[in-house]
Amino acid sequence: MIVLAISSEQMGRGDDRLGEVLMRSHLHTLTEIEPRPDTVIFFNGGVKLAVEGSAVLDDLRTLEDQGVSILLCGTCLGHFGLKDKVAAGKISNMYEISETMLKAAWVVNL
Repeated sequence: MIVLAISSEQMGRGDDRLGEVLMRSHLHTLTEIEPRPDTVIFFNGGVKLAVEGSAVLDDLRTLEDQGVSILLCGTCLGHFGLKDKVAAGKISNMYEISETMLKAAWVVNL
């Protein structure tokens, strides 16, 4: 099992605008290549990518349609006041997130 863990709206550090472009490109690319991750976990600021108004919602929905499970940290959504704005994925908890990561053969952190 391959798990992708995303903790930010940006990919990498340095320039935030560039990081946002890279994250959009990465998530779109995942819809077109194999192997895809089995699960994508969003936590901390990364949960903002799965809510209303996000530029990557179409790609996240496509990943879901392709069988990729998307888990969102409920504590993180609550912290940012976004629980009622979820537009892709499933609200989860740290138990399920930790269990998923520990069962994975690979966890890729972004």
